[in-house]
Amino acid sequence: MSLIEEIREAVIEGQANVVVEKVKQALEAGESADTILNQGLISGMKRIGELFEEGIAFVPEMLIAARAMDKALVVLKPYLTAEGVQPIAKVAIGTVKGDLHDIGKKLVSMMLEGFGFEIMDLGIDVPPEKFVDAIRNGAQVIALSALLTTTMPAMKSVIDAIQQAGLRDQIRIVIGGAPVTQEYADKIGADGYAADATSAVRKVRELIGA
Repeated sequence: MSLIEEIREAVIEGQANVVVEKVKQALEAGESADTILNQGLISGMKRIGELFEEGIAFVPEMLIAARAMDKALVVLKPYLTAEGVQPIAKVAIGTVKGDLHDIGKKLVSMMLEGFGFEIMDLGIDVPPEKFVDAIRNGAQVIALSALLTTTMPAMKSVIDAIQQAGLRDQIRIVIGGAPVTQEYADKIGADGYAADATSAVRKVRELIGA
């Protein structure tokens, strides 16, 4: 098994220390950071996403895999920058105002970063104006999370604020969270809905044509 294949397998198994060690070894062996990212880390994350959709892996396994990949990216990022590897797009993500849930947002953030997106994590309980500021600071996609039916209306408030700021035509908006549905996304004028982290990655890629 090659080092790249070992990196991929270690991501799938969520072995953070092994992933980091193998990434260092691959860099020392002269592998390009781009190859390590795409054929090792991203390939591993794609596989764990497939296993999740097949009902073989679950949220804890995905979180462990995403954390392993996250640690490897710390090592890899300076090399990616040096090679001039550009992020696919900039995604601003946050849990809407009034909502303090973090786990789902964190998982989506880590998955997106693993797939080559630059993440602006705005945190929890995020007011609409912070999302507007993120667009002005270069975000191409806004990802909104709500875990409570009582905070879902805050998603519409964000979209309204973006429209009032005259920025709606330059941003793609995707929403998700336990009570959220495609029907609600259509109703409030979002561009997409994602039921979980893997579909969030797929939807964001689809929206920007990546």
